[in-house]
Amino acid sequence: MLTETIRTFLQKPLVARMTTIGGDGYPHTVPVWFVLDGDDVVFTTNTDTVKAHAIRRDPRVCLCVDDQQPPFSYVMVEGTAELSDDLHEMLPWATRIAARYMGEEQAEAYGRRNAVEGELLVRVRPTKVLALAAIAD
Repeated sequence: MLTETIRTFLQKPLVARMTTIGGDGYPHTVPVWFVLDGDDVVFTTNTDTVKAHAIRRDPRVCLCVDDQQPPFSYVMVEGTAELSDDLHEMLPWATRIAARYMGEEQAEAYGRRNAVEGELLVRVRPTKVLALAAIAD
């Protein structure tokens, strides 16, 4: 589903904004650090966050990743989120995410900090992808 161009764009260390559907029906949008696993978007969150509660109630989510430098581009991914509390599965992903945003030298420490009891691994399987490149050109 992700083209090579979109995959290359999503490899940049940009922050995604993820929107879930709140219990009151309103959208809830928060920034998340993420990595790709094939076409899936993977990140972690605490089990008590609004986004975790919203995903349990309704797994439909939308992520938007934008490059705020000219000529401006973005990718929007709609999909279904799955939650896992398997710490053995979570540790390598939390470490990869940490390496991406904090650097290799801090990856292990941040990975271990974020792959603990009370955290969840979130995997978003895309159902729709929209991308616009070089909007200002």
